[in-house]
Amino acid sequence: MSIPLFVSERSKPEPSVRPLSVGCLIFEQMDQIDFTGPFEVLSRMPDTTVQAIGKELLPVRDVQGLRLSPDVSIAEAGLFDVLLVPGGYGQQALMHDEEVLELIRKHVASERLLFSVCTGALLCGAAGALLGRRVTTHWSARHLMPNYGAVLVDARVVVDGNCISAAGVTAGLDAALVLVSRLRGDAAAQEIQLAIEYAPNPIFDCGTPETAPAQVLESFQNKYKPIGTAREKEAMRYAAIQHAAQ
Repeated sequence: MSIPLFVSERSKPEPSVRPLSVGCLIFEQMDQIDFTGPFEVLSRMPDTTVQAIGKELLPVRDVQGLRLSPDVSIAEAGLFDVLLVPGGYGQQALMHDEEVLELIRKHVASERLLFSVCTGALLCGAAGALLGRRVTTHWSARHLMPNYGAVLVDARVVVDGNCISAAGVTAGLDAALVLVSRLRGDAAAQEIQLAIEYAPNPIFDCGTPETAPAQVLESFQNKYKPIGTAREKEAMRYAAIQHAAQ
């Protein structure tokens, strides 16, 4: 069964011509392509500035060891037109980090655009930003989203109001192009896609659990089990607290 590329609940807005700002959260043990994939697209968007946001002005390393440096700390950062929240194993360490969660809350409350990639959606859920929202995330974590009050959608990209979510890792490229098309128009997004020669033609048909060979899926799940268990416990804890508060 094929996964829908793009699901949107509302009509497409008129493209903007004003200058735009994008803030991208970066943190230890993140998946760098959750950030660098969208960065490749959004940094090419006309009249747009993109900044990396860290908890401190210190370099961080992604889960594979790539070093990334923030431009601004959370304490120094103001509001951006778009806030990008990536995922990766390091997301789990931030699920109770009030400085990070408040950054997300502020952007949603001010009706700025919130853009989650992969398990960045779990961070957005922990911030209370996804209540009643249609959302997607990495296939391994999709079953957790209802714990955060979200409405799960099995799609590469989902738009619900001022929240845009991408499925796993590489889906951030698709979501970034959707975002450009909504902010600057289809032609701008198409030109960027052409410039980066984004024309997926994978060597293997193995990008989803449904298409992966059984032994490949089993190998991944065995490696994923520790972080998957931790994410599930946290999601259940959050849901229990919210239920008790009602």
